[in-house]
Amino acid sequence: MRKSLYILGIAALTLVSTGCEKEFLDEQPTADITPELISEASAKDPKLLNAYLSGIYSTMYLTGTGGTTGHDDFGQKGYDIYMDMLASDLVLGGVTYGWYSGVARYQVTQDFTQNAAYIPWRYYYRIIFAANGLIELLESAETLTPQQSQAFGQAKALRAYAYFYLTQLYSKGYGTGSEKILPVYTDTKTPSQPKSTSAEVFDLIISDLEDAVVRLEGYSRTAGAKFEINQSVAKGLLSYALMARGTAQDLARTAQVTDEVIATGGFKLLEKDEVVAMFNEAGQLTNGSKAGFNNIASPSWMWGMDLVLDYGLNLISWWGQVDMFSYSYAWAGDPKEIDQNLYDAIRADDIRKKQFGATNLQPRNKFFDPARVIGGQRYITTDYVYMRIEEMYLLNAEAKAKMGQDGPARDRLKELLAKRIEDYSYVDNLAGQALVDEIHLQTRIELWGEGKSYLSLKRNKTSVTRGENHLFFPNQTFTWDADELTFNIPQAEVINNPVLND
Repeated sequence: MRKSLYILGIAALTLVSTGCEKEFLDEQPTADITPELISEASAKDPKLLNAYLSGIYSTMYLTGTGGTTGHDDFGQKGYDIYMDMLASDLVLGGVTYGWYSGVARYQVTQDFTQNAAYIPWRYYYRIIFAANGLIELLESAETLTPQQSQAFGQAKALRAYAYFYLTQLYSKGYGTGSEKILPVYTDTKTPSQPKSTSAEVFDLIISDLEDAVVRLEGYSRTAGAKFEINQSVAKGLLSYALMARGTAQDLARTAQVTDEVIATGGFKLLEKDEVVAMFNEAGQLTNGSKAGFNNIASPSWMWGMDLVLDYGLNLISWWGQVDMFSYSYAWAGDPKEIDQNLYDAIRADDIRKKQFGATNLQPRNKFFDPARVIGGQRYITTDYVYMRIEEMYLLNAEAKAKMGQDGPARDRLKELLAKRIEDYSYVDNLAGQALVDEIHLQTRIELWGEGKSYLSLKRNKTSVTRGENHLFFPNQTFTWDADELTFNIPQAEVINNPVLND
């Protein structure tokens, strides 16, 4: 039995660390591992499934998981930067070192040979392959323990998460059409596949997430393990996918599941002193234990990663790119700023306006190492946020507004704004498209720097005009379906997949 557990552990590690598509298809030492074996082994030692899943989750924050040594290759938060820059809300304020300059210039979305066009593709398919490895080992088992079923649900949600982001980055993100967008793999053995239609891809995403929601009923994460997907996170991912597809039934389902997360998830909206750094008359930080968007213990964080020194993250990290109080590019010459137009759109009585420097527009009071020493944090212990409860309020309001339920939509939006703005009574005068537009604006403000404005831009099918502080294309307008905002399938896939366009 001990030998079986050892083989299973090696198999899990192999699946997660495997590289490109050709490597995926090489024979792996899982050939003799049957569903019965994994069922028997994990029933006796549930920690095996946890270890397998932890390996997949580590892909989300470790460096090089997109297959390169680039300083923009560090998991999901790296692609959050990509998306915020493509949506123009995040400004690259300098090119001393050049990371992200191809994104800011819209070069990577026009040139399928560039690494930046390839690493998200490789990253998300790596997660899909690893999730498929667990799914196919569990789905054929005659019976599953509750722990195995919950692991199955997490694997389904991880696969859906990866496919969802691929639809956003590598297609126009329609969701119901016959246009072919991505190859789909639901096991680890199928050879190269042609592109499936957007309808087929979204059907798989939503089916996986609905199954995950059921399987994760009653699942409780261990203390500090917010990196795991629980039922609330699965519902959050489901809501994003439903809103992107956007049928009438999808809107109604989104309103339902986000209402459930808000009511029963156990998360709470951040208070004003939790969203911005505050100082006394001597200029000393007075709320460092609350503010900074840097702590997994935040009561609003639904999904995130508790980073510790053992992970060895430093310059190659989200904090190493964005935070001026870390040893970072943001400090050393490539600052990241809020778009001037978006900053100007934040009301004067909105506490979130203070998240940014008034002159350089850097997020010095939203994201910061608590020590607040310029260029100070060398090895990263400030945490990563992937999803928080404020997103559920905004999606809920958006879904209800799009269904014509203006009153409930306004009420939900005001619950959030009551903790951000002194006078939010103007919302009572909004209805129809004006209300939808306001929710989109508040999404951009609330979630700035968290990778969500791009998703909102696409699902709302709107446009963005770059502010004057952009180094490239200032004052130019880009629509949600502009070629500049969507990656082409990378050259490596085109070359290595002979049936891609069949």
